[in-house]
Amino acid sequence: MDMPRDLGQLAPDHPKSACSNCNLRELCLPVGASPDGLDRLDELVATRRRVARGEALFRAGMPFESLYAVRTGFFKTCISSADGRDQVPGFHMAGEVLGLDGIGQDVHTCDAVALEDSQVCVIHYRQFQELSREFTELQHQFHRIMSREIVRDHGVMLLLGSMRAEERLAAFLHNLTQRLHARGFSASSLVLRMTREDIGSYLGLKLETVSRTFSKFQEEGLLEVNKREIRILDQAGLQALVKGVCC
Repeated sequence: MDMPRDLGQLAPDHPKSACSNCNLRELCLPVGASPDGLDRLDELVATRRRVARGEALFRAGMPFESLYAVRTGFFKTCISSADGRDQVPGFHMAGEVLGLDGIGQDVHTCDAVALEDSQVCVIHYRQFQELSREFTELQHQFHRIMSREIVRDHGVMLLLGSMRAEERLAAFLHNLTQRLHARGFSASSLVLRMTREDIGSYLGLKLETVSRTFSKFQEEGLLEVNKREIRILDQAGLQALVKGVCC
């Protein structure tokens, strides 16, 4: 079977540094892992892949074989409905794991598309399972990752079910800046890698509503907006809208 063009252009790369030397290890790896455990973890990452902006790491319907730890860059996941519309259920950045959707049925249920030039560490799932059985810290970390995804899904359901447009966008921006801040970036300035249409799909809002809400936040002095560049001017005001919701 011929490989789709955007998948065929993925460039495999050999790891140039061990997991133990990666600056994302505190996000990906078990906290307090022993040196021996870290050496075993290095065995899992046999290759890295570079994925160009706009290309797919995997597509819905493809066999599930690996998990992918995002090393650099930014991804969105997409699900296509029967009538051809795309729904964006999530955005993923460095230190987060893609591919969990395929575990249940051994097939991917969504597309993962790079929003900028990115690189992932490829973790073969069968080998991961074998190592997890003897390295309990790795198993616990995997459970934490899955729990984090479940909590995020619950937050999104709350956004879609009961919150106004202003609350949805405020919660989205608050969550995004907190995740970026955990990776050493500014908690008040960011460049949106996704389009406003992607944000609307994720939040269950029309494109016009997303644009109008950004403008409203700027008029109220909460944000400074320059195309995709966002600067938060009033953190307290934005958090007051969030009311403890995560997404």
